[in-house]
Amino acid sequence: MCGRYSFAVEDELIKERFGVSVRSAIYKARYNCAPSQELAVITNQDAGELQFYRWGLIPFWAKDPAIGNKMINSKAETITEKPSFKQAFRRRRCLVPADGFYEWKKNGTKIPYRIVLKDEGPFAMAGIWETWVSAEGEIILSFSIITTGPNELMAPIHNRMPVILHPENEKLWLDDTNENALQELLKPYPADLMKAFPVSTLVNSPKNDRPEVIRAMTG
Repeated sequence: MCGRYSFAVEDELIKERFGVSVRSAIYKARYNCAPSQELAVITNQDAGELQFYRWGLIPFWAKDPAIGNKMINSKAETITEKPSFKQAFRRRRCLVPADGFYEWKKNGTKIPYRIVLKDEGPFAMAGIWETWVSAEGEIILSFSIITTGPNELMAPIHNRMPVILHPENEKLWLDDTNENALQELLKPYPADLMKAFPVSTLVNSPKNDRPEVIRAMTG
């Protein structure tokens, strides 16, 4: 699964890399993004502006929004079959911008690793989004990150990884309506374009949302 990531990128770089406007009053660098938080997404409904949705998809038909806590990820292999995800996959897709994600390697104890691109630049994970409306009229916009099997870098760390889109496929992910073409994008990112390193256990707590979380452990 993908249960933590970071998106600590300067406003100007976000605009340059993703072609979106950024409301500086709302956006802030996030070093330890966690489920249930309001986090940055770029949706197919408004691809020109950075939006902020809750991480943990709440299906429109759900009676209790707490179901979103169990739906932070959606598997690429079954996304067209699961009732919670298939309509969003067809109609409501998004980019989840990041500059790294975390996974825990089991080696007696759980060792947190940070995984980034080799150039350490920002990237987009494939996501789906949904609108949920309560009986009282409360509206919650939420999203889920799509995961796939691991590449050669990730396999020794964990058996899943988020779908990272190649930059040239990001617009296709938002705009295309051909399900087969979209599913072809849901592949592991090339291992030779990524790197991984252990980080402090500070990342274990979402309360620790500061630069120290992303620093590589030395020694």
